[in-house]
Amino acid sequence: MSALFTPLTLRGVTLPNRVALAPMCQYSAGPDGLPTDWHRVHLGSRAVGGAGLIITEATAVVPEGRISPQDTGLWSDAHVDAWRPITAFIAAQGSVPAVQLAHAGFKASTYRPWAEHRGGVPDADGGWTPVSPGAEPFLPDYRTPTALDEAGVAEVVEAFATAARRALAAGFAAVEIHAAHGYLLHEFLSPLTNHRTDGYGGDRAGRMRLTLEVARAVRAAVGEAVPVLTRISATDWVDGGWTVEDSVVLAGELAAAGVDLVDTSSGGAAARASVPIGPGYQVPLAARIRREAGVPTGAVGLIVEPEQAEQIVAAGEADLVLLGRELLRDPYWPHRAAAKLTQTPAWPNQYTRAF
Repeated sequence: MSALFTPLTLRGVTLPNRVALAPMCQYSAGPDGLPTDWHRVHLGSRAVGGAGLIITEATAVVPEGRISPQDTGLWSDAHVDAWRPITAFIAAQGSVPAVQLAHAGFKASTYRPWAEHRGGVPDADGGWTPVSPGAEPFLPDYRTPTALDEAGVAEVVEAFATAARRALAAGFAAVEIHAAHGYLLHEFLSPLTNHRTDGYGGDRAGRMRLTLEVARAVRAAVGEAVPVLTRISATDWVDGGWTVEDSVVLAGELAAAGVDLVDTSSGGAAARASVPIGPGYQVPLAARIRREAGVPTGAVGLIVEPEQAEQIVAAGEADLVLLGRELLRDPYWPHRAAAKLTQTPAWPNQYTRAF
């Protein structure tokens, strides 16, 4: 029996296997943040390919929370209607549709990667003023943010909760809170980017406050049966930054707030971090958080071979394996992995003639 292809139950939802599509921005929404046919085909093909959990790209809870003007959102009923056919198709393939709810903070209003320009998008090109814990831009060519006051922080919490309720109406069966990669919640967590002196800054407890308030609000919004995941950057990879020791504490607090799995990534708060990139380089972070905090984790980062993914789950280093670039290269990786590990891939009937 393959560990990778055993079901995983999180609250009232059972994933058919331990393979998930990691959230990856497609920068292909319209200016109003509505998903398009690109998203239906992109996400749908990974469901046809056999991933047990399909997580959307970072989906903004408010317009100013988008990374680029081409990011998806979930801040209106029009977004609910646009997401419904996508989630219905994913579910029809036997996969579980999930949405990553996000706010880009001081990394908002930037050009998408293949644009002619780089850095912050000016108002004339559809950009806006970002918000952040403070008033310093992430990079010199990014937009200068406005520091959130406590009323603004409260609005962020409510925006996540409202988007979570809309996610259920749109057909999503699980939600993930994005608190990683130098975006707003991570900006509050990291001492590199949070220099506040009020109740949302200072010591670790103050810096964790916003993320935990969001987690509690999202849990209350979706009820007890819906899984809530949180993606964190387990370390900033910079001296004086957020550490894996901090993440162990945060993971325990997230679990107490109603989070069911910690999706363990890293980095993003510092432009020049020394990251030891290599196959499975973030797996030890997921393993340590799982072991020391006693919470389920997801592992992500240069996981490419079926045997590698199998070992991660079988050895108890993580409960879920999230694939990003590998699933961009091969939407059918889960079926190919099942053939190698179990000899019983479940190709859709429409494709069985190929075998």
